[in-house]
Amino acid sequence: MTQEMKGLLLEDRWAPVSSTMGFLELEAEQAAQAFATWQRGLVASDGFTVEVLPVSGTLEQVLSRLLPLTSGERQRRYVFIPTRSAWTAYVNSVWTGTDAASPMSYMARRLSIRCLRVVAVPHPLRGDQGRYGAVMLDVFGPEQPGKIHNYVRAIEVANDGGRWVFEQEGEPFPFEQVDQYQACRVRDRFTFEMLKDYLRHLGLAPFEEDFYMPPGTRAWLVQKTGPFTTAGREYTLEAARAARVL
Repeated sequence: MTQEMKGLLLEDRWAPVSSTMGFLELEAEQAAQAFATWQRGLVASDGFTVEVLPVSGTLEQVLSRLLPLTSGERQRRYVFIPTRSAWTAYVNSVWTGTDAASPMSYMARRLSIRCLRVVAVPHPLRGDQGRYGAVMLDVFGPEQPGKIHNYVRAIEVANDGGRWVFEQEGEPFPFEQVDQYQACRVRDRFTFEMLKDYLRHLGLAPFEEDFYMPPGTRAWLVQKTGPFTTAGREYTLEAARAARVL
């Protein structure tokens, strides 16, 4: 899959942070403020504070505000990045990579908007070491009547411990290449090129650096501080990448 994934964001220098990203169909400051309000409701009684701070600069300068990356309870920084579209990007400081599924599902419900989780992980990166590859697109929407979750559409190909699997849920969009889902080789049923094509139809170009931080815009950092009690570690980007064999 490495050859099939040329053109990852920033040449994959910010993996694992950028290997999974969330997107909200909402302006960046509104998204950050709504997220911060949610987080305050979760931690207000525990002595935590949640700030929302403006961030300027290049995409990499914005991403650097997540550092150091964190494990355990010390997951405390989240960045909302404006794009050249109606979508805002979301990443966080988890050292193993952005956790986007639950936050995007919740925000879609809370705000009655569409949110996405986008995953693009090469497989393998170095011989038989590295991450298990994956190409995934999850589209969340407002509460779905009669359903326990709010998936609108989910499509994924992933290496599950050495075995490739393909899964889908929900009704296909008109632009989907549904015939490809019958390909003999499982990993060919949903490729990186297909993911990029589907995202273009949704108005996104998330693997292009100039898609982010249009001139005159600011990103927004949501920062949680307080009396962390659970053991956790901090990582430089280089240490996190080394630990993930990147």
